[in-house]
Amino acid sequence: MAKNKLKKFADNETFQNLIQEPRADLLKNGLSLKGKWRQSYFKNENPIVLELGCGKGEYSIALGEKFPEKNFIGVDIKGARMWRGAKTATDNSMENVAFLRTHIEQLDRCFDKGEVSELWITFPDPQIKYRRRKKRLTSPFMFELYQKVLSKDATLHLKTDSEFLYGYTMGIIEGYGHQLLDSSYDIDHQKPDDHLLKVRTHYEELFRKERKPITYLKFQLKDV
Repeated sequence: MAKNKLKKFADNETFQNLIQEPRADLLKNGLSLKGKWRQSYFKNENPIVLELGCGKGEYSIALGEKFPEKNFIGVDIKGARMWRGAKTATDNSMENVAFLRTHIEQLDRCFDKGEVSELWITFPDPQIKYRRRKKRLTSPFMFELYQKVLSKDATLHLKTDSEFLYGYTMGIIEGYGHQLLDSSYDIDHQKPDDHLLKVRTHYEELFRKERKPITYLKFQLKDV
């Protein structure tokens, strides 16, 4: 393992805003902050917004700056990538931004029902192969997981370069009776002034160099 990555892992242990607990404890008892994020971590009653597969945490950081009245948590398993976001939030004393290192499939062990008000899914792996379909972050399987932590009328956002995932997600939203709130197959041409969509992640910059159109969906899951 590269020395730089080892240093980042060591730094991660010191960041107060990067939460990572042993997998065995998580599976047995759930996260110690489950149901207590507002009370024990953020020390406020503001809504909680998750960035799933956050990578370097660009959206969590940018939205945290724009919306101090909300709490943001970037979720990923890649600790070396999360180091960037955790360090930026630490250096800038951003008390409304945190990072959670865990597998997204463990969300219901980390948050209570109704604890999360909004989800951002930015440039996930589209998992095109059929046998990987449950791994798609907008699959019915994952939507059922999200419903275990989302509040009533919670909003979800998908931003992706994948035409496949955009079309697939549209089909799931319509086929399962969820509510589509907004859509764009090319945000640069259709939503050039939307400040939320102007935030660019590391992967978005790479896709833009390939001249791929960036798509966007905003929706709500039906009540269960």
